[in-house]
Amino acid sequence: MTEETEAPRPRRARPEPKTRVRMSAAQRREQLITIGRQLFAERGFDGTSVEEVAARAKVSKPVVYEHFGGKEGLYAVVVDREVRALLDRITAALTAGHPRELLEQAALALLDYIEEEPHGFRVLARQAPVLAPAGTFSSVMNDVAHQVEHILAAEFRTRDLEPKLAELYSQALVGMVALVGQWWREARKPKKEVVAAHLVNLAWNGLSNLEARPGLTTRRPR
Repeated sequence: MTEETEAPRPRRARPEPKTRVRMSAAQRREQLITIGRQLFAERGFDGTSVEEVAARAKVSKPVVYEHFGGKEGLYAVVVDREVRALLDRITAALTAGHPRELLEQAALALLDYIEEEPHGFRVLARQAPVLAPAGTFSSVMNDVAHQVEHILAAEFRTRDLEPKLAELYSQALVGMVALVGQWWREARKPKKEVVAAHLVNLAWNGLSNLEARPGLTTRRPR
């Protein structure tokens, strides 16, 4: 009997290794900003580390340092973008001529931003680090108050009121909207249009002349 020889088994073709698509420097920078924005919103400045930013981006720590010089640089870029985004929204919203409508539009612009950009708002509303550049929520609201001040000063002149007091009133109005906005971020009720209507009701009519069921002239509740 002849010894049977076993036929050689066909070799399985090895799968082609997946080639990683390298990001451009600009794409990597945007990725790191997006990741940093989310981490700063979730954990604040002190609770975020370069190590975690790098881990989420699947890069080494030196890559983060190369783009931003460290956590402080990344934080400054994230905050600067949010400041400009919020101010652009509010500035673009102020299109009406009547002061009450302008107040409505400013309140709605802030509430829209809180609803649509929750991570960005959390970054601004959190306590900023001591060494961070200007860009905290209070500084943003101060910039908004300066815009409102010019509107109020013009209105005060038409009513024979002291224009110098416009700054005081603008700080009071913007502060009221900002604090209510922070509360509404968590409560999320009533609807933002209803919240804006009641804010304007108090600001425009005062406690002694509150409307029972205030409404907006510039946007209707959905």
